[in-house]
Amino acid sequence: MSYDFPPPPRPDRPALFLRSMRGPFGLLMVLLFFIVICTVPVFGIVSYFRSGSLLDPAAQPRPVAPAGDLAADEKATIALYKQSSKSVVNVTSSRLGRDFSFNIAEIPRGTGTGFVWDEKGHIVTNFHVVSGGNRFRVTLSDQSTWDAEPVGGAADKDLAVLKIEAPAGRLTPLLVGTSSDLEVGQKAFAIGNPFGLDQTLTTGVISGLGRQINSPSGRIIDGVIQTDAAINPGNSGGPLLDSRGRLIGVTTAIASNSGDSAGVGFAIPVDTVQRIVPQILRDGKVARPTLAAAFLPPQLARQLRLQGVMVMSLTPDGPAHRAGLVPMRENEAGDTFVGDVIVAVDGKPVATEEELLTIVENHSVGDSVKLTVIRNIGSSREESLEMPVTLAGAE
Repeated sequence: MSYDFPPPPRPDRPALFLRSMRGPFGLLMVLLFFIVICTVPVFGIVSYFRSGSLLDPAAQPRPVAPAGDLAADEKATIALYKQSSKSVVNVTSSRLGRDFSFNIAEIPRGTGTGFVWDEKGHIVTNFHVVSGGNRFRVTLSDQSTWDAEPVGGAADKDLAVLKIEAPAGRLTPLLVGTSSDLEVGQKAFAIGNPFGLDQTLTTGVISGLGRQINSPSGRIIDGVIQTDAAINPGNSGGPLLDSRGRLIGVTTAIASNSGDSAGVGFAIPVDTVQRIVPQILRDGKVARPTLAAAFLPPQLARQLRLQGVMVMSLTPDGPAHRAGLVPMRENEAGDTFVGDVIVAVDGKPVATEEELLTIVENHSVGDSVKLTVIRNIGSSREESLEMPVTLAGAE
């Protein structure tokens, strides 16, 4: 038995196309097709021969215009850079550990900037540049590289000191100024190694004074210099200079949403550096000045709406104890009596423990400060007292 199946239907799209090509419209389309095909090569040939008329066989480099003399401020900046860049170094830190194959390897930890402190080979940089590393290298401006040993650091101030065994002839200590007489608007210059680009100079002005930033330990660094001289990753630990090439700060941080310079950079003031670095060189660490007292926790102080810092306890024979401060206490019946409330240090008001410690730690061990305290606060026997305290040291 056989079956006859109708042939499959043919696609009618080509048929429609062919039918559309018939008549005057189809003739017009064919004519346009041949015009395009013939015109493109002709246009290319004409363009090729016309291009020859655009060439100038006698072309020569343009003559160089006379430069003239540099402006006075340009000369000053160039002289400053030539003088100061010799003191700026590159600092790299690494750590011995196991790589992905569990082999012992040197693992990079970070890179930053530093500067020559003295001819003994001491290099100052930021604490966060060397933190986490146990092997360090310093590259001088002459591109010689030296292994470095850590002398010590102060996380609360984001400062650290390394030591290299380079001959004195290769070392050019940076000139040191003061940050006590700085003015907003005066010129500022930063030299560092942003993004690994060594010996980079950026210029700007001092944009603000007396700023506060957090240190690597979480404590407040007070009196910080703000500048719009570009500071980027890799600049940390480098010098901020005045127009005479003197150190006025150590670049340490930026305010930025992207991590790159946004025109708001910060530097640790040189007066802080002058106080901290000699302590590190003498002792390998910094003895933090202290009152040797414990204070009411901030949460409780806020709940009590306390304007000041209440003394909870004292270290026996510590500075605050010897000065006569009174802590919180209980009597035999279990009644609690409030302690002295510190409301000012050397005439500067303090509302929180952080503000109190920031002012105290801007002093040195052995300094005397004057505390303004309120005794028996909230009672009929409330009184204000001025109490001198000699600060002790705490690690």
